[in-house]
Amino acid sequence: MATRNKLKDAAVTIGSAVGKADAKAHQAVYKAAKAAHVARLELNELSKQVDALKKQLKKSTKRLKSALR
Repeated sequence: MATRNKLKDAAVTIGSAVGKADAKAHQAVYKAAKAAHVARLELNELSKQVDALKKQLKKSTKRLKSALR
């Protein structure tokens, strides 16, 4: 019976280690996905700002060209 208890204890220890590693992996993936989502939102916002600046630059260029004529 002692051998079965040792095997069972070893299996429990291994299972606990695997469970902890799995939990850490899930947490890491969750954090990475959350960071990617935030980065995507920031990139969209920056894209909108760049488009607004392009529009403003085009308008300023047009006004400057007409002023220099």
